[in-house]
Parts: sequence; structure tokens; C-alpha cells
Amino acid sequence: MEKQHFRNTVVSNMFWRFIERCGAQGVTFIVSIILARLLDPSVYGTIALVTVFNSVLNIFIDSGLGNALIQKKDADDLDFSSVFYFNVISCILLYVILFLCAPYIARYYDNPQLTLIIRVTGITLIVSGVKNIQQAYISKNLLFKKFFYATLGGTVGAAFIGIWMAWRGYGVWSLVVQGLFNAIVDTIILWITVKWHPKKMFSFSRLKTLFLYGWKLLVSAIIDNLYNNLRSLIIGKVYTSSDLAFYNKGQSFPSMIIANINASIDSVLLPTMSSVQDKKEHVKSMVRRSIKTSTYIMAPLMMGLAGCGYSLIRLILTEKWLPCVPFLYVFCAVYMFYPIHTANLNAIKALGRSDLFLKLEIIKKVVGVSIIVVSSSISVMAMCYGALISSIASQIINSWPNKKLLHYSYIDQLRDIFPSIALALVMAGTVYSVKFLQLSDILTLLIQIPLGILIYVGGSIIFRIDSFEYVLSIVKGFLRKRKK
Repeated sequence: MEKQHFRNTVVSNMFWRFIERCGAQGVTFIVSIILARLLDPSVYGTIALVTVFNSVLNIFIDSGLGNALIQKKDADDLDFSSVFYFNVISCILLYVILFLCAPYIARYYDNPQLTLIIRVTGITLIVSGVKNIQQAYISKNLLFKKFFYATLGGTVGAAFIGIWMAWRGYGVWSLVVQGLFNAIVDTIILWITVKWHPKKMFSFSRLKTLFLYGWKLLVSAIIDNLYNNLRSLIIGKVYTSSDLAFYNKGQSFPSMIIANINASIDSVLLPTMSSVQDKKEHVKSMVRRSIKTSTYIMAPLMMGLAGCGYSLIRLILTEKWLPCVPFLYVFCAVYMFYPIHTANLNAIKALGRSDLFLKLEIIKKVVGVSIIVVSSSISVMAMCYGALISSIASQIINSWPNKKLLHYSYIDQLRDIFPSIALALVMAGTVYSVKFLQLSDILTLLIQIPLGILIYVGGSIIFRIDSFEYVLSIVKGFLRKRKK
């Protein structure tokens, strides 16, 4: 009974996290289509550069302490309050640094407009600092329903503002204000709906204890973030804003889909694995089920998107965005294997091995940067293929420690996901072939989408893929529970 209750709690929180991400990304997706039609690709290239600098600094906001609070079994108000005040002060200092550096960044990229854009978007750093610990509190206590209302409220309001400003001709500022408004409203709603608020207490000793675990995750996150944004920084400097826009747009479509599922799993796995960290067999079971089920869902979405990519992009974004399609194909393959990264790394964090986590990041980035250095001198497309090669190498590296920790090797993991990957590839090839009928884009998609679903679901039933049965049982159980 206790095990069943635990499973229901995990599934329920994954459901709310998934619904929250789907709602937010659904609105974002529709808005991005409208804005892409209204704005020039070079505008997206400009905002992509600004986003890089903000995302790097955002890593410092958490300082690894948010994960440390989640991982610590007996974290109390003193722990949470200490981290909250530390974060707010850190964010203010980071914003001052960004504010002062903005003119130099603009000069480096030979774009004077970047100075004010960076200074305005940088305000989200302070906003995120206020919100960060409440997010950790929600994750720690598995209250993911709270995210649904906060995220949806901010996203919908920001959508109206972004579209209105783009329609009125504000250009890049429509994207800037949209992001800032979203962050502020999201934070206000969380502040109102979450019961926890910082108390008038602070402890350096508690902060130090949390930091001993968290600093390795902080350094890992900084390395990972710098590495993930390095390609954008190089493309923005060596190539054109349009090249960067096409690269980012090709990445954003599969990333937007995967973000819903991966964020749902990632948010729930760490707190649930941490709660049973003393039972390694239980952790292994969770890792295995996570990889199999997530891949079963992600593989057809990614391969289906690749199969429909050309018609989809031309229909919703117009022909001016067609150069992003080759990038989309490659990133669909990259993101299809994300469950292996997510599950393995969360297991390592849950077991308290932040030292291993840091070592893995260093090894992966040495390999990845070497690939970037070679590919950046060839072409933007070569850099995209380099991302795929790096992803494959990272899968092997991320799974390596769990061969010893959980007796669950990379070969075992590939064996578990092979049926889903093989079926998704067959489905993608069939769906892609519809393109050669040379029908209209709408008619092509109306054939491709149902055909892809029929092949994947039908194949799952014929070949008795156990992840299909597992997902079906969860859906049926959830519907019965809601009906009662």
C-alpha cells in the first residue's frame, strides 16, 4: 500500500508538472509562430545573444543550493531562509556586474543596441533570485500543482504583450518585454500561492553545509551552461545574426517539445530518488523505468517532428524560415536520447555524489569543446553535427558511474530503449516519404500525423512493447481516480 501511494504521488506530480509545461510551451509555441511571422530572423539572432549572457548568470542564482535543499532530507526553515537571503544579495551583485559590462559586450559584437537590451533583460536575474527558493520548496515537498497556475498566468499575460508590441512595430523589444513580464508575474503568483516565505533567520553554518554539496553542482552547471551556449556565441561572432536565428529556431522546436516531458521528469526524479537514496535497488528501478517510459514517449515525438519538419516549418513560419529545417533534423536526434542523460544524472545527485557529477561534466566538456573548435571553422551545419556527436559521447559518460553504483550499464540502457527507438525510426521513414507525393503542406501534414500515430501505436501493440502497457495503465489509473 505504501509503495502504491508513493507511485501515485510521483505520477500525480509528474502529471501536474507535465500539464504546466505543456500549457506554458503551448502558449509559447503559438506566440513564437505569430512573432516569427511578424519579425525578421535577424531580430531573433540579436535576442539569442542576450539570452546567452542571462542564462549563464542565472546559474549563479541557484549556486547549487536549490538542489542541495532538495537533496537534504531534514531541510528546515533556517536552511531555506539562509539560502533565500544569500540568493537575493548574490543576484543584485550579478545584475550590477552585467549592467556595467553591457557596453563592452555590445562593442565586442559591434551592436550598440545590445547595451540597453542587456540591461533591461538583466532585471530578470533579480526576479529569479526571489523566486528560486520557492521553486525549491515546491520541488522538495512535491507541490507541483503550484507551478501550473504561476507559469500559465505569466505566460498568457506575456503572450498578449509580446504580440501587441510586435504588431505595433517594437521589434526586438517585444521579445524583451515579453520575457521580463513573464518572470515578474510568475514570481508574484508563486509568492501568493506558496505558503512558505523567508523568516527573519540566517545561519552561515547551515549555508556552508549546503554549499559543500551544492558548489560542485554549481561548477557543473556553469560548465554545462557555458558549453551549451558556446556554439551560439561563436555563430553570433563568426557568422551572421540570420545564421544564428536559423540555428536557434531549428533547435527550439524539438527543445520546446522535450522541455515539457524532460522538465516534468527532471523536477520529480531528484526529490523522489533522494527520499529513497538508501535503497539502491529502488533507485535503480526508478532510473530504469524513467529511461524506458520517457524514451517511449520522446522517440516518436522527435522522429515524427523530423518526418513532418519541412511541411510544418513552411506552413507555420513561411518559406523565409526553411533554412532552419536541416538543423531541426539533427536536433531531433540529439533530444531523442535525453532520458538517458536526465535519469542517470539525477540518480548520481540523489545518491549524494556531487563529486562524481562534477567530474563527469569536466570530461564531457573537454570532449565537447574539442569538437566545437574543429567544427566552428567549417560551417554552422558542421557545428550542429558536432552537437550530435557530443551528445552520443555524453550519454556514455553520464551512464558510466551507474554501472558500478546501480549495476545498470549503458548497454543495458540501450537494450531497454531499443524497441522504442527502432519503431520510431520506422515510423519517421514512412511519414517522411509522404512528402514525395508533392501535395499541399496542409494535406501532407493531415496524412503524416495520423499515419505516424497509427504506425507507432499499432507497432507497440503488435510487438508488445512493455512501456506502452505501462503508460496505458498509468492513464487508466489516473482516469479512474479522477472519475471517483
